[in-house]
Amino acid sequence: MQYRTLGNTGLRVSEIGLGCEGFLEKDWAYTKEVFDLALANGVNCMDLYSPDPDMQRRVGRAIAPVRKDFVLQAHLCTRWRDGQYEATRRLDEVKEAFETQLKNLGTDDLDIGMIHYVDSEKTWAQVVENGILDYALEEKARGRIRHIGMSSHNPIAALKAIESGKIEVLMFSINPCYDLLPGTEDVEELWAEKSYEKPLYNLDPQREALYETCQRRGVGITVMKAFGGGDLLSETDSPAGKAMTAVQCLHYALTRPAVGTVMAGARSPDDLRRSLAYESATDEEKDYAATFASFPKISWTGHCMYCGHCAPCPRGIAIADVTKFLNLTRAQGMVPETVAQHYGALSAHGGDCIACGACEKRCPFGVAIRENMRAAKETFGY
Repeated sequence: MQYRTLGNTGLRVSEIGLGCEGFLEKDWAYTKEVFDLALANGVNCMDLYSPDPDMQRRVGRAIAPVRKDFVLQAHLCTRWRDGQYEATRRLDEVKEAFETQLKNLGTDDLDIGMIHYVDSEKTWAQVVENGILDYALEEKARGRIRHIGMSSHNPIAALKAIESGKIEVLMFSINPCYDLLPGTEDVEELWAEKSYEKPLYNLDPQREALYETCQRRGVGITVMKAFGGGDLLSETDSPAGKAMTAVQCLHYALTRPAVGTVMAGARSPDDLRRSLAYESATDEEKDYAATFASFPKISWTGHCMYCGHCAPCPRGIAIADVTKFLNLTRAQGMVPETVAQHYGALSAHGGDCIACGACEKRCPFGVAIRENMRAAKETFGY
């Protein structure tokens, strides 16, 4: 495993880190298996955005033996409410969730306290005006947060936060398709054809400015969405029209300025092994130039990235999970027994959707969620 210094923090992080989505709704045996594999291969960092108390406790138990050498990046501004994830900008809720998180994790501090999901300048203003940034700074002074971070998908909002001088680590979505997207809060403009007229290997100027500013200021970047929710690994699902390998996706992200680590999503031990293979890959295996040159199309319209920003649902539907199981049936042209069992184990299903549309307003990628819920009901029968 290769290690990098994360910006000016002094933290040494493994190139390959762990995302947390793969641990949702899993048991201790699974958590231990994946962490044993990760730790045995030199992985020493993780991003934990989920406020799910069960997962927090399992992660805390897994890293307890190596806590002093393990870089834990966990999020402020997320809380667990009525059995669901919820983003919040209320200071009292942020404080309560932070205390609960530390208790569940069994730790006294976070290496990186990540201000969660700042995707607009308006949201950044709320973080400042509502006292959330000051609270993070206070906790840093107390030693309970070692370094202050922020997660974002929007280069304009992210750059504004970086230029405040208060953010030491940025968690940002980086992959070759995202890097073409203009920095805007207008979702329609994100999918406009004119946005993709330039060659794929030319970065959007705002994203390029963000990466270079982070490099110049010593702000380390931890990467999310390197595989585009898995879509980039499938020729059928990729908006580029051609599949990339996990190694190519990782290499693309790791070659951006200021990047320290990729928090790789892994929904199985084999997923993690594919990411770990980056460390022994040849230069030819890492090279993505030829693949880029052969991309016949670019479009992220309607692709669920399983990011969870559609939550919370008033009916308690785990929208990302329902969509994931629906997509698995579409990919296989049938309803596999194991997928049906996983779908059935959910506490709420596609048929419980009341079509209120609140989820679609929160989705960064323009997914037709209500239609997906209707399709899930038709596919699974409820």
